[in-house]
Amino acid sequence: MNDQRHVLVLPDRDAAEEVAQALGDRFGVTEEPQLVRDALAGEDDAEDAQWLVIVEDPGSRMDAGALDAFVAEWEGWREAP
Repeated sequence: MNDQRHVLVLPDRDAAEEVAQALGDRFGVTEEPQLVRDALAGEDDAEDAQWLVIVEDPGSRMDAGALDAFVAEWEGWREAP
C-alpha cells in the first residue's frame, strides 16, 4: 500500500483549524489532522508564525490538485512531497 502524508501551510492558526475541520467534509478524512506551529527563522512574534496541517492519506487517495485548490481558499498551499 502506498501511504502519503500531506503538509498544508496556512497563514495563521484560525485558518489551520478551519482547514483541519473542513478536510473531513471535503475529502472524507477520518483521522484528525495534526496542527503544528511553524515559526520562520528569526521571527520572535508568534502571530507571524505559519501553521501546518499534517494529514495522513492512507492509500494515497487524495488528489493533489484538489488539495492545492482547497487550501488556496484559505491563502495557503500544499508542500510538494
